[in-house]
Amino acid sequence: MVKSFQGVRVAEPKKQPVKHLTVADHMSTRLTTFKPDDTLDQVLEVLAKKKISGAPVLDESGALVGIISEVDCLKEIIKGKYTNTPKFPSKVADHMTKNVITLPPELSLFDAAGKFLELKIRRFPVVQNGQLLGQISLSDLIRAFPKLKQTTW
Repeated sequence: MVKSFQGVRVAEPKKQPVKHLTVADHMSTRLTTFKPDDTLDQVLEVLAKKKISGAPVLDESGALVGIISEVDCLKEIIKGKYTNTPKFPSKVADHMTKNVITLPPELSLFDAAGKFLELKIRRFPVVQNGQLLGQISLSDLIRAFPKLKQTTW
């Protein structure tokens, strides 16, 4: 009679499916937005009050038509210094970036990081089927990476 002893077997943990880290998982969804007819005075006030550096511009139907940023406003402020105009009644539509580069929500964070480096942009609207879902900023991305576990890296 032959006895075989294999010892205590340790059950291997089931492998968790690797969850892809996507833009949708880390984007901001409660956004401040502007309309093309808003004035730069209004934009400056909101950006300063909310401590943000820019925001999407939506038309009446809610479609993304541009982005207005601190840099866009700063250009007008500098121009105002030379023309001695302390108020900025001009419209957002005249100063916003109109050719907006967007990201899809299913894009991986690593691919998004590549876009940030390649294009040197601080924020991307996240759009799906023409609908603005949110925005991912460089800060959102930086906050996401320290939370990564070795298994999701």
